[in-house]
Amino acid sequence: MVPTGELHVPPRLLMGPGPITVDPRVLRAMSAQLVGQFDPFMTGTMSETMALYRQVFHTANDQTFLVDGTSRAGIEAALVSLLEPGDRVLVPVFGRFGHLLAEIAARCGAEVHTVEAPWGEVVPPEVVEEAVVRVRPRLLAVVHGDTSTTMCQPLAEIGEICRRHDVLLYCDATASLGGNPFETDAWGIDVATAGLQKCLGGPSGSAPITLSPRAAGLIEGRTHVEAGIRADDDTDRGTRIASNYLDLAQVMAYWGPRRLNHHTEAATMLYAARECARLLVEEGLDAAVARHELHGRAMLAGVRGLGLQVFGDTAHKMTNVVAVLIPEGVDGEAVRTALLEDFGIEIGTSFGPLHGRVWRIGTMGYNARRDAVLTTLAALEQVLRGCGGAVTAGGAVGAAREVYAG
Repeated sequence: MVPTGELHVPPRLLMGPGPITVDPRVLRAMSAQLVGQFDPFMTGTMSETMALYRQVFHTANDQTFLVDGTSRAGIEAALVSLLEPGDRVLVPVFGRFGHLLAEIAARCGAEVHTVEAPWGEVVPPEVVEEAVVRVRPRLLAVVHGDTSTTMCQPLAEIGEICRRHDVLLYCDATASLGGNPFETDAWGIDVATAGLQKCLGGPSGSAPITLSPRAAGLIEGRTHVEAGIRADDDTDRGTRIASNYLDLAQVMAYWGPRRLNHHTEAATMLYAARECARLLVEEGLDAAVARHELHGRAMLAGVRGLGLQVFGDTAHKMTNVVAVLIPEGVDGEAVRTALLEDFGIEIGTSFGPLHGRVWRIGTMGYNARRDAVLTTLAALEQVLRGCGGAVTAGGAVGAAREVYAG
């Protein structure tokens, strides 16, 4: 039977590892009408968005813009545009998304090398440097915050290592940007990509990206303007980037003064991305990080207050998500189902070796706030009681309130 009624989305409080509940101000921005692709309002909004994301990324990079697509589109655009077949790539892996970077690099034809840490830990900088000296990669690709394990890889020392050995540094900051300290220029990051659906408080579908002058120059050295829009003085340079849609050389020309008609910009997602960045800049990046740290700390204290154990090295945990070990004898999926059906709250499971072993509870973006934390903790206590879990009565909310009391 073909559905004929309006779409009615059930009310949800998304307290998993992402996506999160979208900030209502972002939803309002997304409801605005479209304009033409080269309308002065459109191109002006694109320029405003570039300026805003320079502040979000803490960078002076001119080439700071959006890739139309989910955060994975940003990752793939960066890697396919930077890498040529046979290039050596080093990937520190400490969770699912490090494996993803290695896979995408391999699909680009690169020679991929990895150094791994057990899930729940990060890769020590001395291990990274030893591998850099041994492998001599052209590019080091690393995840900043991996939501599969909740770990946050320190990057300042890795940036120094890459500069010392003349290695390009790419970082996937999808899960961390806006809720954890992130210093593109100070840490020597050549390319960083992100997504809206976590600490930035928006929907999935737009991938902010920033490129250092060095990285942008390398990509521009591979410019091949497609037939039908190329001018008489356009000349092919270097090895053609393997993807047309994710060809950053052409996308940079689209966002730049030339306004080369590469594709039709996703206007509604542009409005969303602009509003996400505007709200962060209005709040102040330091204040936003402090907000995520406070509510993340309250959630951590709350789950411990229930008597639950936390997975991983909490000294390297992201501010915005915690992994909770599922208690012995408790059906983890039954708990998640009851939270969703009885309270309209979603928390996450995990992947690979952690699937069925942990719940991942997020406090990020619009949901990094006191009422969301306390409501989730109170509901979790009630559901665990119903599922036979031994919990400390009132322990979750009480412990979180102590954090808020300072």
